[in-house]
Amino acid sequence: MSIILNSPDKQMNTIKEKVFAGERLSMEDGLFLYESQDLLTIGQLANEVNMRKNEKKVYFIENMTLYFTNVCEASCAFCNFKRNPGDEGAYTNTPDEVIAFAEQHYHPGVREFHITGGHNPTVPFEYYVDSIRALKKRFPEVTIKSYTAAEIEFFSRLSGLSIKEVLLRLKEAGLGSLTGGGAEILSERYRKKMSVNKATTEQWLEVHRTAHEIGIRTHATMLYGSIETYEERLQHMIYLRELQDDTNGFMVFIPLAVQPKSKNAGIKRRNSAFEDLKTIAISRLMLDNFQHIKAYFINIGTQLTQVALTFGASDIHGTMVKERISHAAGALTQEGLTRDELVWLVKGADRIPVERDTFYNEIKVY
Repeated sequence: MSIILNSPDKQMNTIKEKVFAGERLSMEDGLFLYESQDLLTIGQLANEVNMRKNEKKVYFIENMTLYFTNVCEASCAFCNFKRNPGDEGAYTNTPDEVIAFAEQHYHPGVREFHITGGHNPTVPFEYYVDSIRALKKRFPEVTIKSYTAAEIEFFSRLSGLSIKEVLLRLKEAGLGSLTGGGAEILSERYRKKMSVNKATTEQWLEVHRTAHEIGIRTHATMLYGSIETYEERLQHMIYLRELQDDTNGFMVFIPLAVQPKSKNAGIKRRNSAFEDLKTIAISRLMLDNFQHIKAYFINIGTQLTQVALTFGASDIHGTMVKERISHAAGALTQEGLTRDELVWLVKGADRIPVERDTFYNEIKVY
């Protein structure tokens, strides 16, 4: 009599066979990988998928972060960026003030403005449209990647317009792409527990679906490392994968390691490097219909970003210039990097640095 055990080795071999055959991984496969301690095998599999998709190329962009306002009606438990109206440090910049900041830091290599901010109900929807229009008029050659799906849903409530009408207005004003934020974890249990009193899972997905339908390509994030379960992380990825099957409108997936609320927080309040690398690798394996997975140096640091390039990541974001949201929490990393530093980072991992635009068109291969 023989007893067949479904051993970890056998399960890992089954997953390997799926990966090499280009077969889609299931929720159960993802759970096995998250519970496995075999980080190197998971990394090797993710690297195999990434090399198949992108060879040794690693992408970055010359971009600048801009923030219109930090006043916000939401009260997400993980956020240290938001202020209430009248709070010390609260601000709402006029379009002229935003342009003045951009002019101060702009140089001709900048290809993208990355804009997110608060859901500020004290200004009308026109403020958000006019800010985009003024920026685009002053910097016509720069792509405006602006607003999260949660902000778009907020604008819909603020203006009384439909999601599609809001997006069309913004597109007409110069919006080129949506950022990936506001997703956090696409689970209503998580959103209730973490006071994510903004767009629901369904609304977040609807905004991106609508954007894709009207020709706006977008980004997708996942804020991991707090109270969510592995199942919730994987379901988040599966929601994105299913939408991508329908629209093919996402360009990149960005796993974001949650930051503690204070720079002085001890290491026990931060994600482990093990968890960060595993999440990047599993993202690469689960999201088979996404071209790129991003290693976000702002949240995981430059050295771990470099290692992540052999764990499935094919993008290291960009120069940034004064990132504020993660740094308002406990991020200890640089607020931005130079182009030379990004090139050095990629070459140090024996990869080929590729400067890109927002839409992953190659500008220069180093």
